[in-house]
Amino acid sequence: MQDTTSREVCRAAVTLALSRDRDEEQTLKDTYRAQGMGTAAVDHGGEFVSSVAKMVERTVVAAKREGLIGSHHNEEGAVAGAVREAISQISAKSIGLNVGGKIGIARQDDHVAVCIFAAIGLLHLNENAIGMGHRAI
Repeated sequence: MQDTTSREVCRAAVTLALSRDRDEEQTLKDTYRAQGMGTAAVDHGGEFVSSVAKMVERTVVAAKREGLIGSHHNEEGAVAGAVREAISQISAKSIGLNVGGKIGIARQDDHVAVCIFAAIGLLHLNENAIGMGHRAI
């Protein structure tokens, strides 16, 4: 039998990143908590290149704040690595442009997933993109 935990953790991260507002986000977090999964979400935005470090930092801080990880370097590194992977998946479309959206984070057992949803572009001429990273802690 295949372990489906990584798939479910990734699904939760995507769903959180695509949540419409704080109320929906909180409802999703409560639902996932009842299933034994920890989750967090954080907004991001700005010029892409200068925002990369802020996205990594905000993701790690949100994961700590919500109790998904502790202050151990392996846990922080796993979240930072997952968000860097997600960033790399949207970077080709994003360089030189503004991005804005939400980052969803989910953890269950030793699986952690980070999903970045981003609207990319100038003014009202936006492209939408999703990047996903997964790590085992």
